[in-house]
Amino acid sequence: MPVQITIIGLGQIGASLGLALAAHKDKVTTVGHDKDFGVERLAQKNGAVEKTNHNLPSSVEDANIVVLAIPVHQVRETLGYIAQDLKKGTVVVDTTPIKAEVAKWAQEILPDGVHYVGLVPAIGPDFLQETGTGLDSAKADLFSRSIFLLSAPYGTPGDVLQLVSGLVGLTGATALNTDFIESDGLMSSALLLPQLVSASLINATTGQPGWQEVRKVASRSYYAATSAFTGQDEVTSLHMQVMQNRENMMQKLDAMITALVELRYDIEDANEKGLKDRLQKAQDGRQNWLKERSAASWMEAKREPVEKISMSERLLGTFFSKPKDKKEK
Repeated sequence: MPVQITIIGLGQIGASLGLALAAHKDKVTTVGHDKDFGVERLAQKNGAVEKTNHNLPSSVEDANIVVLAIPVHQVRETLGYIAQDLKKGTVVVDTTPIKAEVAKWAQEILPDGVHYVGLVPAIGPDFLQETGTGLDSAKADLFSRSIFLLSAPYGTPGDVLQLVSGLVGLTGATALNTDFIESDGLMSSALLLPQLVSASLINATTGQPGWQEVRKVASRSYYAATSAFTGQDEVTSLHMQVMQNRENMMQKLDAMITALVELRYDIEDANEKGLKDRLQKAQDGRQNWLKERSAASWMEAKREPVEKISMSERLLGTFFSKPKDKKEK
């Protein structure tokens, strides 16, 4: 019998996961839920989920895996709504960027016998320039050749970790095992800092003297530099994630402030060579990162040797795989 995966939240991440899983209907069946009934209907029409259920508790009753692809400020409340309807053995996965606090909520709210695993999905290199976050920007290959950070509480059974790693594999991505603290530190630099810098640039320009004229000529560079601060739930989610990750964020902001101050000193001192060197270093760093990110060669380098088993076994073990012949050695 196919495993039921209930996806709560049918924006770009949740719907893309569903579209990727649609190629494996012999192994999984997907049920979608979104607070917007219209989004549910469109997601089903587009093939992101096979079925929808607008009753949140009912949508998870038969689920083997529940994916919370929702903003962080909705996670705690959602866990409370579904906790009593989860059957024993269900694995609850969330895709929020910051994990330590969410893990505490899961430990506090989820019943015994229900497991929590945190995932932080990265967009595949082919879609780095896209800024959409809704259902209309979902793609079956959105995660192809990317990495998902995977973290779980100490003592989580190995078959649960294998289950979630296999799920990630079906999206075309690779799961990178980490812990909550390391994951949050990585996302402080990769996600939260760019968003705060983007917000700071906006605050440093809009409403300031001359903005009435500046706004008329602000173009590609300004748009690109402020694009990290977008999304319907951006302010609420970003505020919560930063406050949940204060120590990391203070360190990252200190490093950012230092970089700006050093740049300012070069300009103030008319240090042409110093300024040029800093800008060249930044340009080289970005080009090197884009080259490495596009190649995604680190995925093979980081992969540890694993037992040669079938994809169905790698996905969900005994849920999917046929019994081996007892004579097989």
